Amino acid sequence: MVLAYGADFQEEVLCMTATLESPVKKGPKPITSGQRPASVQLSVYLGVSLPLVALIAAVPFAWGWGLGWTDVALFVVFYGLSGLGITVAYHRYFTHGSFKAKRWLRVALAIAGSIAVQGPVITWVADHRRHHAFSDRDGDPHSPWLYGTSPLAIAKGFWHAHMGWLFERDRTNVERFAPDLLKDRAIQVVDKLFWLWTLLSLVVPGLLGGLITWSWWGAVTGFFWAGLVRVCVLHHVTWSVNSICHMIGERPFAARDKSANFWPLAILSFGESWHNLHHADPTSARHGVKRGQIDISARVLWLFEKLGWIYDVRWPTPSRLARLAREEA
Repeated sequence: MVLAYGADFQEEVLCMTATLESPVKKGPKPITSGQRPASVQLSVYLGVSLPLVALIAAVPFAWGWGLGWTDVALFVVFYGLSGLGITVAYHRYFTHGSFKAKRWLRVALAIAGSIAVQGPVITWVADHRRHHAFSDRDGDPHSPWLYGTSPLAIAKGFWHAHMGWLFERDRTNVERFAPDLLKDRAIQVVDKLFWLWTLLSLVVPGLLGGLITWSWWGAVTGFFWAGLVRVCVLHHVTWSVNSICHMIGERPFAARDKSANFWPLAILSFGESWHNLHHADPTSARHGVKRGQIDISARVLWLFEKLGWIYDVRWPTPSRLARLAREEA
């Protein structure tokens, strides 16, 4: 049996990568230059919120002929499965080793992440480990700070971090950043069948919608809302963690980059938008650690641990959090 690398080993590899392969600098270069003008700050909020507001505004117009309670229920179910597939599986488990899982659950988690249609598991993990190794520096695949701090540079950086980087042709070296997954035959199979998981992710909601309503129209609306629209919304929520959560928000913990907490995304991202603690302590199984910080992914892990499906969970400790907070001061 091939075992996944432990969390300590992964954290050590990321630290070694950042140390050994970062370009030698004579002195730290400034990342920001003062505060952004209010007009630029407003443009960031509008650029992210307006598309989602437009989608939400379309719901009342569609209600009664293009959207029903079956579509809403299917949307919520598939959004939850695929969203947690990204946060719990792709991110906290495969990328950072925040816990260990039984073999059957390991494969199920890989499939759950795949139905989010954000790329095969090995590719996704390699990209994200590379992001942590070079966070907000040269080599980071999706930092919003690559072009400077002028209003135009910030707009360009936001586009790049949010989705522009996806159109670049360079590929992350998976042999360097995900060697443990390349050695796992079961994960390799899941990775190569990404096309199948994508197909099922779009077709199954339509099939269920048709069967529940016993109509072709139910199949069409199920495919549209719980398939296409659900994937679109989840994509932009995930991409917003890459963009917004490296631009604006609170930074209560010490991190070597511009990662920040952005509370409006907490529920939709299942706790991923508590991004500052995550970059300060990447292998932590919980990201929302302060009072009122909702972290649905952490609650799911708590349940999995109680059921005996996962073990060696790296829960944050008060002493660890206190040390990270003090380092910032």
